[in-house]
Amino acid sequence: MDVELPELPFPLRPYGPDGNWSYEDGVLTGRAGPRQDRFVPPAGEALESASDAPRLLGAPEGDFQLIARVTVGFEAAFDAGVLYVHVGERAWAKLCLEYSPDVPTVCTVVTRGHSDDANSFTVDGDSIWLRITRTGRALAFHASHDGERWTFVRVFTLGDEKETGAALVGFMTQSPAGEGCAVTFDRIAFRPGGPADLRDGS
Repeated sequence: MDVELPELPFPLRPYGPDGNWSYEDGVLTGRAGPRQDRFVPPAGEALESASDAPRLLGAPEGDFQLIARVTVGFEAAFDAGVLYVHVGERAWAKLCLEYSPDVPTVCTVVTRGHSDDANSFTVDGDSIWLRITRTGRALAFHASHDGERWTFVRVFTLGDEKETGAALVGFMTQSPAGEGCAVTFDRIAFRPGGPADLRDGS
């Protein structure tokens, strides 16, 4: 069943396990169950259907920025709240606030058949602003302590401009090693187009 958020010009649809998604007064809440994750080990086997986590995704048009402040109820290593972008079953990426493994950290995963994994910087507390930008065939990840000044984290592509233009984007929660993890997303915003410069803090 589609979910309509007033901040977004496109509907969202749940994917993967039940995330108990709810929305009230500008706050989106989801919960991962025990040992739910979306990650394909670089030296491991291909993605299996059991490797999944709750996602709430939609299909924006054109270049855009998707922004949310993410707050994670950390209970176990690698619990995370995620902004997620999906191009294909083995072409997707995560921008996470993750307990990695014992301190909150902004980290990213880009999957092209198998996943990579890169930590960016640690966070003092359980909240951070995250942003996904699409500009042409490029996707960019940023994080911010205040939603105003943005730290560049990563720029990459998951395919050609047509493939990237058809991407699904949205929200995910995970608990790879734990018994579950609740995440809230607030201050959700959608902006057409990208920042003028990906690296100048705007």
